[in-house]
Amino acid sequence: MAVSEEKNIYLVGPRACGKTTVGRMLAQSLGRPFVDLDDEFVETTGRTIADVVESEGWDSFRELETTVLAAVAATPGHVVATGGGATLKARNREILAEGVVVYLQADPEKVVERLMAELKPAQRPALTDLNLEDEVRKTVREREPYYLACAHLVAPDRPLEELAERLARELADWSE
Repeated sequence: MAVSEEKNIYLVGPRACGKTTVGRMLAQSLGRPFVDLDDEFVETTGRTIADVVESEGWDSFRELETTVLAAVAATPGHVVATGGGATLKARNREILAEGVVVYLQADPEKVVERLMAELKPAQRPALTDLNLEDEVRKTVREREPYYLACAHLVAPDRPLEELAERLARELADWSE
């Protein structure tokens, strides 16, 4: 039995771990609409993440992110790529728990490679004053307990197409 259409499938993990890419492929395989929470944030608020962080700080961004996540969660049946820090807030973890959460594990070195290949400062503002490699290692280490705590499935780092195919099979056979 597949994941119920009454539930969203949420992809969590560090930024640049492949949530959007895998999410699009997974949504297509499962015949579900896809939502990227970062894109939805910009569309809903009319502001970039970097703009909100720069003018109001990370706490304000996280509050707005929760509002956007709750609105997305109100419409079930989607595959949703969350932001890398969405699991930091307890309210977000409660919202995510209403669906099926998949944690995409990622090797920090691969995350750094992806971020360097596709720098998007408006979408991915720096999280700390550290250099990128140290920042990625630090945030992955700090956030992994949150990812694991809300994950129904943990998907080890694999090539993204292989990962999407594997998850499509697992979620098609999902039983609660």
